Amino acid sequence: MNLKEFTEFLVKSVATNPEYVRVSEFSGEEDSIILEVIVSDKDRSIVIGKGGRMANAIRTLVQAQAYMKGLKKVKLNIDSF
Repeated sequence: MNLKEFTEFLVKSVATNPEYVRVSEFSGEEDSIILEVIVSDKDRSIVIGKGGRMANAIRTLVQAQAYMKGLKKVKLNIDSF
């Protein structure tokens, strides 16, 4: 499972409308990867969580997955439409 699929799985597990979750992967600077997560406006607060705790947990899991695959840095952006 690549990082995009793993991130999509995590976010869909938390979201109330998983059919609206979209994850895009972009190349960043210096071998980094940028993952942009798009959720519905209603789910944005759920995915970010109180005080950003849920977003930090998702970031931690994605960073751990990236480390296991030998990747250096992953940036996770959460936005809504």
